[in-house]
Amino acid sequence: MKSRIAVTTAALLLPLVSGAAGKAPAKPAAAEKQPVETTYHGTAVSDPYQWMESATEPKVQQWTDTQNAYTRTYLDKLPGREPLRQRITELLSWKSPSYGALDEQGGTLLGLKFQPPKQQPTLIVVGSLDDTSKERVLVDPTQVDTSGKTTIDWFQLSHDGKKVAVSMSKGGTESGDVSVWDVATAKAMANELVPRVNGGTAGGSLAWNAQGTGFFYTRYPRGEERPPVDREVYQQVYFHTLGTPTEKDTYALGKDFPRIAMTDLESSDDGQYTFARVANGDGGEFDLYLHGPKGTWTQVAKYADKVVSARFGSDGAAYLLSRKDASKGKVLRLPLATPTLDKATVVVPEGKATVQAVVPTKSRLYLLEQLGGPSQLRMVDLTGKELGLVSTLPVSFVGGLVRQGADDLLIVNGSFTQPAAWFRFTAADSKVTKTAMARTAPIDMSDVEVVRTEATSKDGTKVPLSILKKKGTKLNGNNPTWLTGYGGFNVSINPGYSPLTGMWLEQGGVFAVANLRGGSEFGEEWHKAGSLTNKQNVFDDFYACAKLLVDQKYTQPKKLAIQGGSNGGLLMGAALTQHPEQYGAVVARVGIYDMLRTELTPNGQFNVTEYGSVKDPEQFKALYGYSPVHRVKDGTKYPSVLFTSGANDPRVDPFHSRKMVARMQAATASPKPILLRADAETGHGMGTPLSSRIEEEVDVYSFVFNELGMTYKPNATKKVAAPAPQ
Repeated sequence: MKSRIAVTTAALLLPLVSGAAGKAPAKPAAAEKQPVETTYHGTAVSDPYQWMESATEPKVQQWTDTQNAYTRTYLDKLPGREPLRQRITELLSWKSPSYGALDEQGGTLLGLKFQPPKQQPTLIVVGSLDDTSKERVLVDPTQVDTSGKTTIDWFQLSHDGKKVAVSMSKGGTESGDVSVWDVATAKAMANELVPRVNGGTAGGSLAWNAQGTGFFYTRYPRGEERPPVDREVYQQVYFHTLGTPTEKDTYALGKDFPRIAMTDLESSDDGQYTFARVANGDGGEFDLYLHGPKGTWTQVAKYADKVVSARFGSDGAAYLLSRKDASKGKVLRLPLATPTLDKATVVVPEGKATVQAVVPTKSRLYLLEQLGGPSQLRMVDLTGKELGLVSTLPVSFVGGLVRQGADDLLIVNGSFTQPAAWFRFTAADSKVTKTAMARTAPIDMSDVEVVRTEATSKDGTKVPLSILKKKGTKLNGNNPTWLTGYGGFNVSINPGYSPLTGMWLEQGGVFAVANLRGGSEFGEEWHKAGSLTNKQNVFDDFYACAKLLVDQKYTQPKKLAIQGGSNGGLLMGAALTQHPEQYGAVVARVGIYDMLRTELTPNGQFNVTEYGSVKDPEQFKALYGYSPVHRVKDGTKYPSVLFTSGANDPRVDPFHSRKMVARMQAATASPKPILLRADAETGHGMGTPLSSRIEEEVDVYSFVFNELGMTYKPNATKKVAAPAPQ
């Protein structure tokens, strides 16, 4: 499961009569049961809904259509839905643009710009950091595909800044083909299309050679090279020479890689060297290879060395981030002339904060550090001498990190209450200056306070929790509260501004973000404590955060909504099956719910190094112990639940949501709804058009409002500043 957390937010609400207006629609007939029994290490497990795993079966499609019809009948009649639609549309269509993914080569600076009503971000040439009128569009995917369903996965500039390779995919599939564009003319180069460089399983990457005549790229099996079951795995590295057919591309690396290898490629500024960082699935193990001027690949690090990233410096060395005997990370300097780890020296030893990235410049290293959710940017010189912190917003997220000149840097900085913006840091005077590439706020959140606290988990572990509330909010147990989390894959949930959260707060709500074990908040030990056989810790952490919100009288269970997506969807499944009494409404997006059969799916194979495998007795025991679909109990009063899925999802097969909904509808003793929202034209979330995002959020928030006994009050909306002129 590659990275991916979209924190959504809510709209505004005040107390109302609970329940949908009018007569509730008739529930669909119970799904047919066709029990299939499988024995794992002496334990027999019956699966009555295994027949639902094939999306092409007519009866599965019919069942899904029936569920969607029931869901639509339920959601479309909810009170306050249309005013809510207007407000969500207004906020998500805010005209002030956002900018991301800047990259500079050869004096050319490119970036992705998202500006509604465009359905997708566009690739632009940044003419000036201080004057957005000087930018120009280079690649507009909505011109490539007028349906609005094609998106830019990523792009990579050549070293001279004259050409850019762009991966684009359609319909949420993440199956990206690479085209090459001339930066000066904004035209695609004829006959330059490399298929299947990116995928939803192993991702994708590309690195140009020094001359700009070709590039190394990640290649999935093509045609009949492998049987269908193997076409989303066995990623290798090939080299493409511009002007030649891709059938003549040459093999470079990867025949000995694991079946679930995921490769990231990065070249030095002069293009003479290229790193290939090869992950063993999603569990955090990496090999590192180096390609040098002699034209050969050398292995620099193996799994046991725990080198998790590498960046080229400008001093004839590379800087490696290692977690060997350093859970929070240490930085090594590796001379490129002798690229073996025995020649590497420790420049920055492990400290109190978790190092997540290293950016070398001419005379210093910038260290992006994680602080349990928020982040900071620390500086040292090339010998490791402390140079202080870059000034950033309190309780904020720092990212971007684009080198400018010798030692200057472009960074992204944003917080829960301020939208992310690009800033220029000048090393000579340590000044941080906001650029013109900054989105204005659709909602003013200056009257919102962020409370950083800790919940105590079942085993005594302290779990960070960020709580957003309007100043003066009374802690009387009556506040509608929204709690989200993730807890996995070494991914942290960082502070981030969301206008929908602002709407929720305007209506008297409280919003909370839990930083659970399994993430990267406190280093590799924190990650390990929430993965494989330790996964139950994540669910215990989340429950502790939910209890804190109730115990400290922010809310009460019937007014507590929880939401998570992907691995966070699994979290929702575990939360509602282990503590159904604790929550009033659950939104589980594109989640994993059958932990015994997920590894049979393409991306599920990559997840094995994070979750474990049923082939291992102890891992099976842990998986079966929390697998949501297997923990549903007949006769239990479950809270209201909305499950979402995308038919084109390459990361989590939609059968998980189908099976979970069927099982819960058959088991619940509560009249509260168990709904499935299955989208036939989207995937895991990446590349979803703006219009589809709006429709999903309208459904989600009208559902949550209704189930918590709330309604949207338009008169609570505050005036906001006009968007920046374009």
